[in-house]
Parts: sequence; structure tokens; C-alpha cells
Amino acid sequence: MKNIIREEIAGSKYCIVVDEARDESKREQLSIVLRFVDKDGCIQERFFGLVHVSNTTALTLKNAIYSSLAHYNLDVQNIRGQGYDGASNMRGEFHGLQALILKDCKSAYYVHCFAHRLQLALVGAAKNVTPIHQFFDKLTFIVNIVGASCKRNDELKEAHTDDIAHLISINELEKGSGLNQLCTLQRAADTRWSSHFRSVSSLIKMFSASCTVLLKVMEDGLPSQRADATSVYDEMTSFDFVFILHLMREIMEITDVLCQTLQRKSQDILNAMELVSSTKKLLQELRDDKWDDLLEKVKSFCVARNIDVPDFSAQYVDRLGRARRHQGNFTIEHHYRVDLFYATIDSQMQEINVRFNEDAVELLMLSSALNPQNACDSLRYLDICKLVEKFYPQDFTSDEKERLEMQLKHYEHNVVIGPYYKSLSTLSELYQWLVKTKKADIYDLVFRVIVLVLTLPVSTATTERSFSAMNIVKTRLQSKMEDAFLSDALMIFIEREIAKNICIDTIIEDFENFKERRIPFS
Repeated sequence: MKNIIREEIAGSKYCIVVDEARDESKREQLSIVLRFVDKDGCIQERFFGLVHVSNTTALTLKNAIYSSLAHYNLDVQNIRGQGYDGASNMRGEFHGLQALILKDCKSAYYVHCFAHRLQLALVGAAKNVTPIHQFFDKLTFIVNIVGASCKRNDELKEAHTDDIAHLISINELEKGSGLNQLCTLQRAADTRWSSHFRSVSSLIKMFSASCTVLLKVMEDGLPSQRADATSVYDEMTSFDFVFILHLMREIMEITDVLCQTLQRKSQDILNAMELVSSTKKLLQELRDDKWDDLLEKVKSFCVARNIDVPDFSAQYVDRLGRARRHQGNFTIEHHYRVDLFYATIDSQMQEINVRFNEDAVELLMLSSALNPQNACDSLRYLDICKLVEKFYPQDFTSDEKERLEMQLKHYEHNVVIGPYYKSLSTLSELYQWLVKTKKADIYDLVFRVIVLVLTLPVSTATTERSFSAMNIVKTRLQSKMEDAFLSDALMIFIEREIAKNICIDTIIEDFENFKERRIPFS
């Protein structure tokens, strides 16, 4: 398989996407993925293997990567991008892995994984607004209480079934194949923001059923269980909790599209930047235009479940009974609209702007000049020339750099202004169209720039998928079998080598090499 991947890459430029994780036997494993553009114009991300490393220092990781690439005759000088998470040993400006590789290959530019950036932005935003941070703690507690046992899960499903039947009988739900399926409350994982969206959505769907389970625990449970259930029930049935529950669903429904997209394979970086931009616009629209819709939705939800709705024109009093004054009476509406609705959305937008600051990423800004959607009116050929001159000087000779500007002018008149060009939406589609129409041969220098930009990584999703596979294969039983095999092999190895009168230190060193290479042992 690795030979086939090497043949696919051939002498083309490629990118390395790397991440590390521990396996079941507590050994550090380095996952290596190679990203490149194949001959058909499709972006490929090929898993190239797991390499055991003794530690996660930048130099150790670099040596492991170089050794793996050299074994299959993949030239390090052809690396044109590095994709890692934001750990200091990976992104360090002076001693990080990206800095060490950049010293050897000047065009191997580092791109911080977009999925990790988004995760940091969303988690940071949630912590910035105190009621939102407290809400997610409460949400976790609710899921734990309601799903604490098999009995409660069965009660939850039974109550949910009754709710669905009732809503169908009063024509609140549609009937049909695949509709109204039973589900359960979803737990939120700290490292996956999408799981928070699923957790919030599942609680909204099963709100009444969850309340039914809590009421049963309050009646029949042990004293400690009754106390927890009462506390959770009182919290759940407060207008404050219901409002934040629906607010976070609205926000996360927008950001979840970007979360899911960044986890897909073969995502190009310009398309990812556009998705970030559309996410910002949709959040702004939610802030400007959707307050009344959200409030009406929350009120209807509360009325249907007999939850008290406060008088929004009344003076706001906090939980300690203290009234706040701000340029006159501080109303309840002001609290929910300004302190929660505006503050939460503003925090989300601010974090996304900081983490995805396009002005700070000149490489991405210049690369956007190649996007068909950005070049329908006029081609920013000076930006493309600057991109080549500043970031890819090794890939073009002096003569080619001079010819590039004139080739771009012909490209603008013959391709950009053409009727079919406007129907292209991504850089990958443009690549495939150029290959299909054989214009890639005519505009070879422009085509080369497009390939280099497509090679840039977007996320480390593929490496994380390899860890999921590793956890399936590398089980506790398999690890024990491996340890037993190595123990027996070591005894045979020592007996054979001692017979040759070789010192024990050399035997141990040879055996360690044998373990690392997994050489078949006879």
C-alpha cells in the first residue's frame, strides 16, 4: 500500500499531516498522513502509517517522519505544507516540529489545523460568558442523572414513546418512515464541539421525557438520589435554563456546519476560509434579526410544559435578590437580550475572528486570488505573482517568474472571462476543468500554482481517524499477546546471539531494533 501511495505521488509536491496519541499499551504513536493532488485533480489524503516514538520532542518526531519518508524514497524537499494541531512541540516558532522542517524545506508552510482552531474558539467563547459556562456544567449533570442506570434509560425511552404518541394524536408531529425515531440523551465530549450540539438538541427533543424520569426518581429514589433529582428538575424547569438551551442550539446549529465540514476528507483551504466567512455572517444575522423569533420559540416551549415565563418589562432581580440599575430600571428583557443573547453571540464572533484572522495569514489571502468565485470580475494577477515570489521561489525559475505575469494576463482573457468559468465554485473544480479541457498544458505555470495551493492542509481529521482505527485494532488483549511474543522472542534471540559470543549490550541493542522494525523473526 505504501508503494502504491509513493507511485501516486511520484515526483509531485505533497504535504505532511501529523498527530500523536497513546495506544492501549501506553506507547506513543505518531500518525503520518500524506496530502497531495492526484493526476485527476482530486485532493487525496493517504494514511501512511503509525510510527512508535520514545518521546514527543520535536527532534524525535522529525527524525521519525524523515525515516518513514526516506524508506519509500519520498523526497523531503518536495514537502509543501505541514498540518498539525496547536501543541507547542508542533507549532513552536523556534524549536517546534514545523520550525525544524521549515529549516530543511523553505516552502513547507505550517497551517494550524482549522478544526482545532474552531474547537479552541468555541470553547473559549463558552467560558467567556459565565451563565453559558455554568449551563454546560448543568447539562452534563442532567445527562448523568437521567442516564445513570439501565432502568432510567428504559424509563426515558418509554416516556419519550408516550410523548411522541401524544404529539402525533394532536397533530403536532408528522407520521412517516424514518420519522420520530427513539433516541437517548447525548453526552458532550470536551474535545468535540459537535457533541455539545447533539447533547443540546437531544435534551430539547426529550425534555418532557427527562422531566418524567426525574419526577419518578424524586418519588421512588434513595434520599441522596431524590436530592440530586430535585435540584436538577428545578434547574431544568426554570426559564433561564430553557432560554440558554434554545440560544445555544441556534448558535451551534450555525457553527456545527463548519465543525462537520472540517472533519471531512480532502477539504481545500480556500473553501474552508469561505465557510469560516459564511459562519461569521450567519452569526451576525442571528444577532441582528432573530431575537424576536428566538424569544417566541422559548415562550411557546415553556407554555407547552407549564414553565413560568417572567414579565419581561419587570425589573430584573438576580438570584441573590439584588436589583440592578443601569440608566434607569434594568429590566428582565434587557438581561436576556443584552447580557445573554448579545453577549454570547459577540463572544463567539470575537473568538472566531481572533482564531481565523485572515489578515494575519498572508499566504491564504494571496491564495484566494486563484479562487474562481473571487476572480469572476478581474484576476488579481499581481497577488498571484507575489504569492509565487514570496512563498514558492524554489518551485519557479527566474525565467518562469517573468513569464508567469504574461501567462496570467492571457489566462484572464481566455479562461476567467469565459462562460464556463463562472460555474466553477472551488479551486479543486477549477483544477479538474483545466485538466479536462487540456488548458493545464497551455497555462502550465498557473496550473502549478494551483496545485501548490491545493496541497496546503486544512485539518488533521485523517490522522485522528487513524487513531480511532488504532484503538479498534490495538486492543488490550492484542497488547498482551504482543508482549508475550516479544518476551519469547527475546529469549530465543539472546540464546542465538550468545552462541556467537556477542556481548549482551549489542544483543539488547539489536533486539530493540528488531522490535521497532517488526522484522519477521524465525
